[in-house]
Amino acid sequence: MPTAKKRARTYDPAKTRTAVLAQFGNVREAVAGLSPEQLALPTRLGEWTVRELVAHIGAALSAIGRFLDRPEPGAPDAVLLDWPFATSASSDALADMAHRLAERHPDLGTYLADIEQTLTGHLDAHPGTRLLETNVGAMPLADYLVTRTVELVVHTDDLNAAVAGLDIPYDRQALAACTRLLADALAVKAPGGSTEVRIPPYAVVQCVEGPRHTRGTPPNVVETDPLTWLRLATGRTSWKDAVDEAKVTASGERADLQGLLPIMS
Repeated sequence: MPTAKKRARTYDPAKTRTAVLAQFGNVREAVAGLSPEQLALPTRLGEWTVRELVAHIGAALSAIGRFLDRPEPGAPDAVLLDWPFATSASSDALADMAHRLAERHPDLGTYLADIEQTLTGHLDAHPGTRLLETNVGAMPLADYLVTRTVELVVHTDDLNAAVAGLDIPYDRQALAACTRLLADALAVKAPGGSTEVRIPPYAVVQCVEGPRHTRGTPPNVVETDPLTWLRLATGRTSWKDAVDEAKVTASGERADLQGLLPIMS
């Protein structure tokens, strides 16, 4: 796992809290209108159905309450940029939990509504500085909430891809935080300053070893949109397909990111 030594980007805790609740609300409202047949549809996540994916989204948010129920750690021992590189280690356990939750909660509307109510109460009761003992390590609640924007935005995209005609909107702040965290993770994975990765309007990062530019247009530039970026960063699409479909522009000898993607899966 890469070591997150670079200075972390800062996020406004109040905006992150609002973004998480807004995006979760978008998902909850959309799921309420899905039929049993739509909930049984396959997704691009292996053997997961839409129902199991929704159950997983609920679990990703209810994790906040589970961590708050644990004793508060004495000091942080993880940083926000550790999280993207640690998710694949628990993929089998997450799949098993999603299956069990989907069976346990046939009424997904009530399931998500209860989580939303409980989550709002937890966030009202605890400051962002409160430390959580997460499965990555001890980190502040405010930082852990940034990771929830990734869970919500990426899985909103999965739901939209799985159900024809479904168009769950993306909260702008949630999409921004997700984009920035995954962009910063690339810079941790491939430290350097020879390549500039642009994801307008939310993020620009320098990465990849090699000559560092100091002014003007950098010699190696990659540019894409936020949704294509999150699909690349999480393995939902390949670098080759994104380039062939003109979803990515890349110029310069160090602008091929194929060997660095995905960042998380």
